[in-house]
Amino acid sequence: MEIMIRPSVVWVVIVQFLLAGLAFLGAAESSRPNVLFLAIDDQNDWIGCLGGHPLVKTPNIDRLAGRGTLFANAHCQAPLCNPSRTSLLLGLRPGTTGIHGLSPWFRDVPQWASHVTLPQHFAAQGYRTLSAGKIHHSWRGPKPKDRVASSLPPEFGEAGPAGGPGALPPQKLVANTPFGNHPLVDWGVWPLDGDDSTKGDHAVASWAVEKLESLPGDRPFFLAAGFFLPHVPCYATQKWHDLYPADDSILPPMLEGDRDDTPRASWWIHWKLPEPRWKWVREQRQDVNLVRSYLACISYTDSEIGRVLDALDRTGHADDTVVVLWSDHGWHLGEKEITGKNTLWQRSTRVPLLFAGPGVKPGQKCSHPVELLDIYPTLVDLCGLPPAPHALEGLSLKPQLADASAGRERPAIISHNQGNHAVVTPAWRYIRYVNGAEELYDLAADPKEWKNLASQRPGVCKELRAWIPKIDHGPAPGSGSRILTLYDKTPVWEGEVIAPDAPVPDDF
Repeated sequence: MEIMIRPSVVWVVIVQFLLAGLAFLGAAESSRPNVLFLAIDDQNDWIGCLGGHPLVKTPNIDRLAGRGTLFANAHCQAPLCNPSRTSLLLGLRPGTTGIHGLSPWFRDVPQWASHVTLPQHFAAQGYRTLSAGKIHHSWRGPKPKDRVASSLPPEFGEAGPAGGPGALPPQKLVANTPFGNHPLVDWGVWPLDGDDSTKGDHAVASWAVEKLESLPGDRPFFLAAGFFLPHVPCYATQKWHDLYPADDSILPPMLEGDRDDTPRASWWIHWKLPEPRWKWVREQRQDVNLVRSYLACISYTDSEIGRVLDALDRTGHADDTVVVLWSDHGWHLGEKEITGKNTLWQRSTRVPLLFAGPGVKPGQKCSHPVELLDIYPTLVDLCGLPPAPHALEGLSLKPQLADASAGRERPAIISHNQGNHAVVTPAWRYIRYVNGAEELYDLAADPKEWKNLASQRPGVCKELRAWIPKIDHGPAPGSGSRILTLYDKTPVWEGEVIAPDAPVPDDF
């Protein structure tokens, strides 16, 4: 007997099948963990759990590390905001992107205009993506005309407050700083009334708290919060300064003549900067004030991060959210005779990096050298997403998040402008500059990197030199600000030739 099936029944079955499939996909999507993506600007390893400064107080970051895995030997890809953050969000090295300076915005480079960033990959997998503060280079966010590139979604689906330094004093607290009296190169007690609510980081944290308390549970979220401090201007209210003594006991260890055994090329990569040299800071008797202000800003930012973590606990999301906390690069406070970033030494490259939440073993500390470049593939792995639509140059840290002693295939590699690289292994830091000059430090015997052994250990230098990236493009079109190039063996800093006999600037 022939069985007749009416077309209407067929459509009902098809629709039910599709709805069942969508329900299954929705269930799979909602079962994926959320992501809380916490970034800090210019934060070196002066974090309690990292032991970078004996007096620093960061109770909230420390408790996060206690319930997750801390990477105690993590390094940025570049010691400068724009190339570092571009590298992290694209999953590519600075030598691959050609982004070496504070400009251009990578979407203005045709090659990267349609490249899928980390949050965009999550958005494509059904995540609700939100961001406040400084995640991309500018805390003000991409310009409106740049928010959509090609057919890509916005960098984030929803944008919160821009953050930044917040309310500024009517005039700088530290007068006559070098390099044109740059408005952001300043530090001290501010606001004087002790009100932290006027600070940009407070607005960012408040927005993140509100989102955690109000987001619907229909799909997972990727919530990014970028904190500006301790970036200059290092303004913190009096109560945060009061956590630290106002005397030389807070100064980091420094070696007189520390640059005597470093090559002249080590100066090229920070030839003239807004940040003053340590010589100027000491002459102006601002050393204790600067270090104390930086420490105060660290503790203040830790408190705002604590507000966000408390909200994560309060809303019941601590168990279904992967938390990753990182900084874009470090900052010198007198070490190697400078303040600021733009170096290939530890104080400029070692940064906090920690994960907590689903798939992460708590209470671990991993000592393997790792890279910020590893964040993109790690989050993809932890959240069970398909691979990114383009090749990533980082390595997933998922094995180390399960077992901190799990092996690591390669060292950490840091670059600053074309031809300048550092290679960090558990035993060594090797640095090679664009003119071939080298440095080598035995990290076990000399953790402060005071004795350059390059001339004594040529075999080690040769071995580590092999790790320098083969792809090492020069500055992308439109590059500017803190760009070093080498033309016919002559170094050029931001368009200015550095003559062989030019004295090293000692005030900026």
